[in-house]
Amino acid sequence: MANILTLDTRMEAIAEKVNHGERLSIEDGLYLYETNDLLSVASLANEVNTRKNGDHVYFIENLYINPTNVCEATCSFCGFKRKPGEEGAYTMNDEQLLSYVEKRWNDNIREFHIVGGHNHEVPFDYYLDTIRTLKKHYPQVTVKAYTGAEIEFFSRIAGLSMKEVLEELIKAGLDTMPGGGAEILTERYRLKMSPDKASTDQWLEAHEIAHGLGLKTHATMLYGSIETKEERLIHMDRLRQLQDSTNGFMVFIPLAMQPRTQSMGLMRRTSAFDDMRTIAISRLMLDNFDHVKAYWINIGVQLTQMALTFGSSDIHGTLIEERISHAVGALTSSGITRKELVHLIKTANKVPVERDTFYNIIQKY
Repeated sequence: MANILTLDTRMEAIAEKVNHGERLSIEDGLYLYETNDLLSVASLANEVNTRKNGDHVYFIENLYINPTNVCEATCSFCGFKRKPGEEGAYTMNDEQLLSYVEKRWNDNIREFHIVGGHNHEVPFDYYLDTIRTLKKHYPQVTVKAYTGAEIEFFSRIAGLSMKEVLEELIKAGLDTMPGGGAEILTERYRLKMSPDKASTDQWLEAHEIAHGLGLKTHATMLYGSIETKEERLIHMDRLRQLQDSTNGFMVFIPLAMQPRTQSMGLMRRTSAFDDMRTIAISRLMLDNFDHVKAYWINIGVQLTQMALTFGSSDIHGTLIEERISHAVGALTSSGITRKELVHLIKTANKVPVERDTFYNIIQKY
């Protein structure tokens, strides 16, 4: 009996903190990861989300573009990258880039989401030209391009500081940065899983500089491999500390690790319980973020719908032809229609809100 009482008391103490808007500690987060009472965790996260966003659930119509898959890095979780000259390696030129967009274009697309390999076979100008070309032909579309890890890579190949890199990208038409390349923001993890990419401090610095230059950006966490629960919470804590000083992050996106191939079984995937718990804990830990996104590409549309009562206020977008998660065994389709997104949100008794990149409301359904 004493043990049950202790558990209840701990949950009550955390609930008190949440109700009074007090920040949860890493120890609180560990308890939330360990408790069997998942529904109480969900209830608290839902309460926080409702306080911030009411019944609104946001989505965007966006087009995913990967201009090159050639990459110098050797991240152990990636199935997308190719070495120079390897079968399947590609680097789009301007003509191929515009052809790719034209084939997938519709007039509702509001955002180009651009991420690619760290391709050292092309100069920094290539990455600037990608943005310039898109802005010239589609000036009305927001360009969300290049992760914090790519910014650090560009600074190396161009011999520029990260600030200079970002200034050049903004001049070319960059509007915001995606949240990728964060993986898990601890050096133990990065040295094992992504040794050739930006360090924890470099990734955070890239976003801090971007915020200082007036960009609002995104933040992700890739969970479900070798990281400990404590490392996930350290990752969240590092993000909220930066957010305290810059208020430059718009949304946090937990990404479930995908196995190498679709044929790999359940034991190589994160569990539904872990996915839901991680979204809920993210909502509770990241008290200074407005939004936590449920990324339907990685967890599937039905779990995404469940996530709307576990603290999520955003389900990403139509994401026409996503490649990176699908290169490593995502089981979902690579795109979804606006009609389906609206249905998914409405049948969870929420209000579908089409947004632009910066969470300005375009239309409520």
